[in-house]
Amino acid sequence: MAWTYILECADGSLYVGSTTDLERRLTEHSSGEGGAAYTRPRRRRPVRLVWSVEVQRIDSAFALEKQIQGWGRAKRLALIDGRLDQLPDLARGRDRGPQG
Repeated sequence: MAWTYILECADGSLYVGSTTDLERRLTEHSSGEGGAAYTRPRRRRPVRLVWSVEVQRIDSAFALEKQIQGWGRAKRLALIDGRLDQLPDLARGRDRGPQG
């Protein structure tokens, strides 16, 4: 089993990751040792797990991580809040109005 997850950092930013051991990974992010370079600076810690999903395979978790990383903040927040019906409308570029 594997996980895709979103952390809220102390500076308000959102970090998206994937792992096969969520508890270990959260400990790494929280301590600033190991973990991703993004969450190592003190200004980003502490971090808080705000969303996660368990999937069957790490390659699926990684693919979902990359998909979510391409989303804007509003779409990530909708996912975190469970507003799944709003995700299609929050796709990048959809709110730009008529093209012309």
